[in-house]
Amino acid sequence: MAKSVQRASLPLFLLLVCLGTVASRSNVRHLPGFSGSLPFELETGYIGADEDDDVQLFYYFIKSERNPAKDPLILWLSGGPGCTSFYGLAYETGPLTFKKVKYDGTLPTLELNPHSWTKVANIIFLDAPVGTGFSYSNTLQASLTGDTKSAIQTYTALRKWFIDHPEFLSNPFYISGDSYIGVVIPLLVLEVSDGNKGEIEPAINLKGYTLGNPLTDWRIDNNGKIPFAHGMGLISDELYESLKRNCKEEYYDVDPSNKECHKDLEAFSECVSGLEISQILEPKCLRASPKPNENTGGLRRSLNDNSSKVLRSPPPVPGFECRSYVRILSYHWANDDRVQEALNVRKGKVQEWLRCNHDLPYTADIVSSIEHHASLSKRGYRSLIYSGDHDLTITFKGTEAWIKSLNYSIVDDWRPWTVDAQVAGYTRTYANKMSFVTVKGGGHTAPEYKPKECFAMFDRWISRNPL
Repeated sequence: MAKSVQRASLPLFLLLVCLGTVASRSNVRHLPGFSGSLPFELETGYIGADEDDDVQLFYYFIKSERNPAKDPLILWLSGGPGCTSFYGLAYETGPLTFKKVKYDGTLPTLELNPHSWTKVANIIFLDAPVGTGFSYSNTLQASLTGDTKSAIQTYTALRKWFIDHPEFLSNPFYISGDSYIGVVIPLLVLEVSDGNKGEIEPAINLKGYTLGNPLTDWRIDNNGKIPFAHGMGLISDELYESLKRNCKEEYYDVDPSNKECHKDLEAFSECVSGLEISQILEPKCLRASPKPNENTGGLRRSLNDNSSKVLRSPPPVPGFECRSYVRILSYHWANDDRVQEALNVRKGKVQEWLRCNHDLPYTADIVSSIEHHASLSKRGYRSLIYSGDHDLTITFKGTEAWIKSLNYSIVDDWRPWTVDAQVAGYTRTYANKMSFVTVKGGGHTAPEYKPKECFAMFDRWISRNPL
């Protein structure tokens, strides 16, 4: 947790000296691939996130299209670990997305997302941990990262951002993300909370957090896959009963000597192997992400060995009918020199932009974040936990299970919520100010699959209105 440091009444310039280099920032009015001026305010920049500023985190900041001075401020982090926050910006909650047309070698076209969360909130899309997106390290040692280290560095970067943007200190502040980052964000929220409690400047107006299909507890989330698959009709009643009996309903890190359980798990894997696990109703497609480059030794973003770096080939191109097809467009867009110049990316610091960097030197040191959720509940923070209900990667069954393990009473029981008079999912609210929401037909990154419904969900929740 954050160290307890007494809040001194220091002038702003002394706080800057104590924290080191504050964010470099640029206002972006035009982006290659988008026709005309941007109809929203976009700022990009870098923030030093460690003691020596050897970790430089890149961010996109987009002001609310409604009332930036009073609307909530959201920090958005993508999962992976190692997926750029631009994924959230361009495919989930931001104001821009790529027009789905067959790639012909020219710069992909950007268009507006009518369901952007920036219509009601300011959002900082931060490339964290280091080595993600346009974020980089100046030394080999600084490139080493992990769950806990990333949470601490993100808090450091966040403090510097607020010092550089003091006009947003009074805005209600939330931290958001989905997928793998779900195991990290609760610790980050605690870092901010502990900093406020320990009187670390600047005081941040923390109100809560939102998480979509979040990794929370490795065991519970993995255990949720079997009942999910049975409920969806992906495995037979007989296999389900055999799994429960032979595995004792524990399907994660099974003892190698339990042959019967492993046999059943192999049968389960065979049943679901032909599915697109991110959304089981969609066609199974090629992943639009490059494979790790063996020549880099897992340290592609370290800048002490530029001469030895080897560029990866572009990711494989999935079929045009696949959702992942449009994701390939971000690779061609973000690696274009004109785009990087417009975004004010520092030349030579990142040799190749990747949507997801799978060879980060990363330590997954948080096995479960349930205790962190419990601590945040005791402190009274609001939380929105939502799940696309057709995701087999991190199922709503696993999420529902760890939420129930917190043992808070229900204040608003299971009921449908609607958009345009149609059921959009189901919701339940607990006494710890935690709302659990399913998004009907949603996949692993729910706003990507159901943008209209997820915007309505977010807008109602952030405005403290019933779903």
